Amino acid sequence: MHDHRIAGGRGLAEEAHGGNLAAARKAFPQAPEPWLDLSTGVNPYSYPIGDLPAEAFTRLPDPVELAGLESAAALAYDACAGFETVAAPGSQAIIAWLPHLLPARRVGVLGFAYAEHARSWRASGAEVTVVDDLAALADKDVAVVVNPNNPDGRLVSADDLRELARVLGERGGQLIVDEAFMDFLPPGASVVPQMPIGGIVALRSFGKTYGLPGLRLGFAIAPEALAGKLRRALGCWPVSGAAVEIGTRALADPAWLGSTRRKLEADAKARDEILAAARLAPLGGGLLFQLVAREDARSLFEGLAKAGIWVRRFDAQPNWLRFGTPNRESDRARLRAALGLGERCGDSLMRGE
Repeated sequence: MHDHRIAGGRGLAEEAHGGNLAAARKAFPQAPEPWLDLSTGVNPYSYPIGDLPAEAFTRLPDPVELAGLESAAALAYDACAGFETVAAPGSQAIIAWLPHLLPARRVGVLGFAYAEHARSWRASGAEVTVVDDLAALADKDVAVVVNPNNPDGRLVSADDLRELARVLGERGGQLIVDEAFMDFLPPGASVVPQMPIGGIVALRSFGKTYGLPGLRLGFAIAPEALAGKLRRALGCWPVSGAAVEIGTRALADPAWLGSTRRKLEADAKARDEILAAARLAPLGGGLLFQLVAREDARSLFEGLAKAGIWVRRFDAQPNWLRFGTPNRESDRARLRAALGLGERCGDSLMRGE
């Protein structure tokens, strides 16, 4: 029997991230190529990079141009007065730095969420508690809410988050709102346009929204004092010249965002129809991913992987799988076939083969 573990301690038992097709190939060497990667929540439509000036690679990023990128982000996210927008090499870098900038003893995370938040705070020595109710975060030193949540798409109202930030801020606490998947939701869903001064910081992911995760670009929208600490921690050149150039263009292009959302709406509808036909119970999601449940999720995961389709599994929730959004009919046909739907029933995973 083949051992479906991955070398280096990052095997199937580690559920922090999607992606990593090299690990998928190692674990399932007989799977057909190319792999269909549905394990991440990255937009399958990438923003067109176009021609980049050579200077984006041949000289250090210019501070004025970096400021222009941050201004474009502040405008795109509708950041309110009194807050600064700080560029970073991915929102993950901000998640890693915040425990060093906001010393806290008691940290609360709302629900089963993106694991790096709890991991980073535990590594700093904080006591981390996962809670099911927003009110249970009010007595923490730091509270973390992923909104919309990854992996189930749960959405907390912006007004409720502002009230929690006010309560925390009154006694020196801090609310971190991770809005990595916010960009395709209506503007009123984001806490950023009307954040209370003090007690709150918001994170945004550029790579997921614009289909360019390898660019490594994210932002924190933070009060001036915390923004200054984060800038000093990230150093003089926090992001690459290419990230400055592409990010500035994309963030000033709302037409692309709107047209991409319309395409994703159709793609997500087609995705959900496939998953429903395969008797996968929906637990929540959005345009970029759908969380489902089925008792045989473990064997279904392996069956899909053997067919060259990589989805997200969760050790802590063994009956769950998360599917990204395929944006091509050929990829949807491949998923249907692997799930035993349509003409190629001989490949059926529905029968447990």
